[in-house]
Amino acid sequence: MESTFGSILTALGTGLPVLLVQLATALALLVAGVAVYTRITPFDERRLVAEGNAAGGLTLAGSIVALAIPLAATLATSSFVLDILLWGVVAVILQLVAFAVATLLIRDLRGQIESGNVASAAALVGVQLGVALINAAAMAG
Repeated sequence: MESTFGSILTALGTGLPVLLVQLATALALLVAGVAVYTRITPFDERRLVAEGNAAGGLTLAGSIVALAIPLAATLATSSFVLDILLWGVVAVILQLVAFAVATLLIRDLRGQIESGNVASAAALVGVQLGVALINAAAMAG
């Protein structure tokens, strides 16, 4: 019994630092991606959320999830921090490009989100999540 417990403690001692570094790397990429996203959007998500605008909250939440999905796939398939960092940057860039394309396809997105049009927000989130899932699958190879 003690040898099994000792093995578990040894595995935890060697695996936990790796997990924490990889998690910190992915979270840093997520924070950076969200920061860039909020800078390139034509509307101010923080203000919209503070004002209770459901469409603004939905687009911000959807973007966070859409950025996290391919980062999660990168974590699941990579064992080295540099690999996670490089593919994570690629994932974030692809998601930001998807948002930029979606803004071109949805007419007057800024006005619709700022006026609280949840249908437009849902369409944008759908595009972002769809691209995120395909992005994640491609990265998982």
